[in-house]
Amino acid sequence: MPLTLTWQDIALRLALSVVAGAAIGFDRGEHGHPAGLRTTMLVCLASAIAMIQANLLLATTGRAPDSFVSFDIMRLPLGILTGMGFIGGGAIMRRDGFVIGVTTAATLWFVTVMGLCFGGGQIRLGMAAFLLGMVVLSVLRWFDTRMKQEQHGVLNLITERDEPKQEAIRGIVQRAGYKISVASVGYISQAQQREIEFKLQWRSAPQILEAPPFLEDLLSDPHVVTVRWKVS
Repeated sequence: MPLTLTWQDIALRLALSVVAGAAIGFDRGEHGHPAGLRTTMLVCLASAIAMIQANLLLATTGRAPDSFVSFDIMRLPLGILTGMGFIGGGAIMRRDGFVIGVTTAATLWFVTVMGLCFGGGQIRLGMAAFLLGMVVLSVLRWFDTRMKQEQHGVLNLITERDEPKQEAIRGIVQRAGYKISVASVGYISQAQQREIEFKLQWRSAPQILEAPPFLEDLLSDPHVVTVRWKVS
């Protein structure tokens, strides 16, 4: 970082921070994700301003040019990164077996570091970070939505007390490409029925939420009273 800054340097750094933060935020907001346009702009701009402030303090009068380390000015951007760690941690939630907000937290962290690069005058590094960030968030989304991932679901059946056999149900489910990880059964004595629960695993693209093909086979069995299916 140079010891002296002109207003042209400051304007360039702030402008690049606003443009880069807005571009990443627009991409996030367009797809309905948290940390959209205004959030990423503010984060990137705030981190850039903090780094510019640190840069301006390097040339404090009354000190030799090589003694600015004694002021510990770098605590300012380090404090920004620490604060963003808390904000990012608050964006991560676990709900119904799903962990959400990880990409949002990572985006805020990334935009902060990118703003520090622009604010510190590392324009080329900041531009490289911006281009790579856009590739990761935009281009790789296409692969992420089409990549097969492990999925989980719960199958609940209410059947007659002894029919169909559990082995027959397992065969129908497994032939459809689903793996049974956990199974449990309970009996309803007054109704002479039983309730069977299977926790299933399979691999598919995350956006495919169609009903599994074995549901129709199970419903066609006259001994099956109720079938419930839930993706977990």
